[in-house]
Amino acid sequence: MNRLLLASLRASAAEVARMSTAIGETVAAVTEHSPSAGRLAGSLAQNLVPRWHFAMLNDIERNEALATAIERQVKPGDHVLDIGAGTGLLAMLAARAGAARVISCEANPVMAEIATQVVASHGLSDVIQVVPRMSSDLVVGRDLERPADVIVSEIVDCGLIGEGIMPTMRHARAHLLAPGGVLMPPSARVYGTLVQSPVIANLNRADRAAGFDIGLINAMSTVGHFPVRLHTWPHTTLSATTELVAYDFVDGSLDDGGTKVDLPVTADGTAHGIAAWFEMDLGAGVTLRNAPDNVSSHWMQAFIPFDTPIPVVEGQDLALELRWQDGRFTVA
Repeated sequence: MNRLLLASLRASAAEVARMSTAIGETVAAVTEHSPSAGRLAGSLAQNLVPRWHFAMLNDIERNEALATAIERQVKPGDHVLDIGAGTGLLAMLAARAGAARVISCEANPVMAEIATQVVASHGLSDVIQVVPRMSSDLVVGRDLERPADVIVSEIVDCGLIGEGIMPTMRHARAHLLAPGGVLMPPSARVYGTLVQSPVIANLNRADRAAGFDIGLINAMSTVGHFPVRLHTWPHTTLSATTELVAYDFVDGSLDDGGTKVDLPVTADGTAHGIAAWFEMDLGAGVTLRNAPDNVSSHWMQAFIPFDTPIPVVEGQDLALELRWQDGRFTVA
């Protein structure tokens, strides 16, 4: 295991070195106005901008839900904080709703520059300022003129918590939101069902190939939940859909933790894990969901694997402990 850890560290160091070289070459090309600058920048951006941005931005249901929720909750003259600028979409929606001032923070410097230029191209730079920082690094009086009347954010993965929404909301509501201000989203629920599917389980593990034991690669498996488009893989649901956990982003505890859940088994079989999805309240009667039947959502479902498959029998309640830590769901 120590050798595997050392190999992982060497691979990480090699990737950092490769990126550093690519950045240096791109900077030199831009400085020298070289014809290769555009090509180098494009190649570099592919490594710095996650590809899911494109699917997300083309998700019509998501965009319309966010637009409606912001229009209903941002009042003319409000000061708004947008956490996770991306291309600046939520910030521009807030400006369109009448916000007097919008601070839009983005930790990825490439995306922050994209957002800055998109905002400028729409003539909104006098209302919207893009700040290339994490929201946890923002300071009222320096980055924000005053605490925000409205905080908007949509930093969720297929399992809701994987992009850091919990620590982000915990910090934002305590340090960046005005008393009585609006936090969007205010709450969310995670639902799930037991799933029998060796195929899905094997998306995150491998034991034998062509007669050889190659199980050592499982040390590199994703810890906790991972994304899966449930309807595309052979599977059998073995329980009723059950609410696993609910989060109150306004007043609830957003610390790492866990809860006991009982899943009512509806069919005999072998459970390989839990397929989970969220229903996120955006406020003002607007929700977003990535349930398996919502095939138009760009979000996949989350699969929370069991360490070992569990035989189940129709009629039993399978008692499990769902845990969340560092943006990952696990079960025990």
